[in-house]
Amino acid sequence: MAVRRIVYSNEPMLHEPSRRVRRVDAHLEELIEDMIETMRAADGIGLAAIQVGVPERVVIVEVPVLRDDEADVSEEPPETELHVLINPEIVEASEELTEGIEGCLSIPGWVGEVDRYTEVTVEALGREGRPVRIHAEGLLARVFQHEVDHCEGVLFIDHIEDPERIWSVEEGQEEAVEAAQERPSD
Repeated sequence: MAVRRIVYSNEPMLHEPSRRVRRVDAHLEELIEDMIETMRAADGIGLAAIQVGVPERVVIVEVPVLRDDEADVSEEPPETELHVLINPEIVEASEELTEGIEGCLSIPGWVGEVDRYTEVTVEALGREGRPVRIHAEGLLARVFQHEVDHCEGVLFIDHIEDPERIWSVEEGQEEAVEAAQERPSD
């Protein structure tokens, strides 16, 4: 496993659609392991293969699992849920949109308000190459949409028309700003 270099938004490859994965093999497993390590090292909650320079439709998502009966004041790191999706597609989406704050490991130091579907259903191959179907809402739905956009060559800033809806933050604090909006107290 290795931490790979993250591709930044000024690099043209990040703006091109990624190709479908044709084979689940040892090479792909190595990519997935490296992506997980890279995402965690960068304190991210999602990463697409194109963000580490590999133009294939692979995304990794790891979001905190907040349960209704748990207080969000624990000193311990929250429990997380890891999703590995190969050739992901959003096959259903709610009509309702929700505005939320997003950042991106490929655009360090910037966040913006983006409208996303409140709920989505994603179909993909899982890590072992078997079909999976996941219904998601809240933060998980938002991150799935963000990462699937990367597979299409679309960045979160491409959804923002009003320059007042994007602003700078201290580099490395993008994910903290995003996570703060998802707390039950908001």
